[in-house]
Amino acid sequence: QVQLVESGGGLVQAGDSLRLSCTASGPTFSNYMMGWFRQAPGKEREFVAAIDWTGGKTAYADSVKGRSTISRDNTKNTVYLQMNSLKPEDTAVYYCAKDRYRLNPYGQSRWSRIETYDTWGQGTQVTVTS
Repeated sequence: QVQLVESGGGLVQAGDSLRLSCTASGPTFSNYMMGWFRQAPGKEREFVAAIDWTGGKTAYADSVKGRSTISRDNTKNTVYLQMNSLKPEDTAVYYCAKDRYRLNPYGQSRWSRIETYDTWGQGTQVTVTS
């Protein structure tokens, strides 16, 4: 069973950058679309970004589009989320997640839905001060 471990969170000031990493165990990481979500206190978990198994297609929430880049290195079983120009409203626990289906057979429209994913990491805290 695949396990996901996030890292790279921290306490930063508005305008700073962070790169989050998510490393997966297991040999089939490269077969799966991967996503990043976040959850702020008192709010529901929300989609941030996703990337297909080849790394050739990506999707972003409007709230981070233009400020964030998702990428992956299948040789390292790792997916990254580079976040720039951070804002206090980016403060949340960030989670990575794995698609429940290999090779994304149902298209990109499902990428932002929580139910698309069957494996989640423990999360990494990002706190942005003004």
